[in-house]
Amino acid sequence: MNDSTPRSNSTNSHTIGSLTNCQRLITNGHLIDSNTKSYGIFPAFSPLNPEFSPGHRIIDNFSNRFSFNLVNKNEKEINRIHAQELDKMVLRNSSLPNSALVITDASIKNDIATSISHIHSANWPLIKTAHHASFVTSTEAELFAIRCGINQACSIENISKIIIITDSIHVAKKIFNSKSHPFQIHMSAILSELRKFFNSNDANSIEFWECPSRIKWRYHHDVDKDSKSFTVTLIYPCKISWDFCKKSNSDDTIKQWKMTFQVSEGKGNHFLDLLDNDLNSIEPSYIKGSPWLQMFGHSNSLCAHTTRAISNHAPIGEYRL
Repeated sequence: MNDSTPRSNSTNSHTIGSLTNCQRLITNGHLIDSNTKSYGIFPAFSPLNPEFSPGHRIIDNFSNRFSFNLVNKNEKEINRIHAQELDKMVLRNSSLPNSALVITDASIKNDIATSISHIHSANWPLIKTAHHASFVTSTEAELFAIRCGINQACSIENISKIIIITDSIHVAKKIFNSKSHPFQIHMSAILSELRKFFNSNDANSIEFWECPSRIKWRYHHDVDKDSKSFTVTLIYPCKISWDFCKKSNSDDTIKQWKMTFQVSEGKGNHFLDLLDNDLNSIEPSYIKGSPWLQMFGHSNSLCAHTTRAISNHAPIGEYRL
């Protein structure tokens, strides 16, 4: 666009503020909801960033410079075996002056996320970083912890190998995913830093190691405790991330459905509430096919029988209605 193009002072007839009450009721979703939030939406998309251009991407030019070490879930005694593998890896690299070991984690308390990274490198004191953000998802917080850890490791002199240890390896994989998703702002920053790191020396590389929280591996366990030890007071005004906005809307929809269902006549008089191992009612969810469908959704006949048992209805006309 030419900078000299004159701009109209007239109000755009298509702006959200010009919608009538009737139009607002018809227009549902994140657009209207986010517009009413005084703290606004934190931008998360950057699809036109050069880092995502085919032929220029990290995966196109430096595919041999990064690797992932995942937990083999088919192995027996997986917790003990993987902890031993992590110990051996640390023993191999802890004394090397050109290696940086980065352990990351994040936690959320009262809608405030804490992203932590601990960086170990020979001849350097332990580097700890902590960042806080409000109204973000756990995925965003984990990705930001990895971003900060990589940034700090790249700033250490003579580092040629960076090792990231995280309990959210699926988040780390998003760094090299060029498809559009809500975390591209963080991705572009990480990829830009890695590009400079790889270009500075042909021997530079980065490894990602999965470390599930359940194995309580000592180094990651320390970071996990750190991430949960902070108590931060929320200071307004704040911004909300796009992903958190979608999550909030989904949660609100589920809550509204629960309230409507509990007071509706459609529930019937003999509805069976399923209980978990602690005898608490299993709450409905849209994640992974919901807690109920996970158990019997693999079989149409079993699902039909279970539904009849829960609702105490046979498939008669009233039941179908």
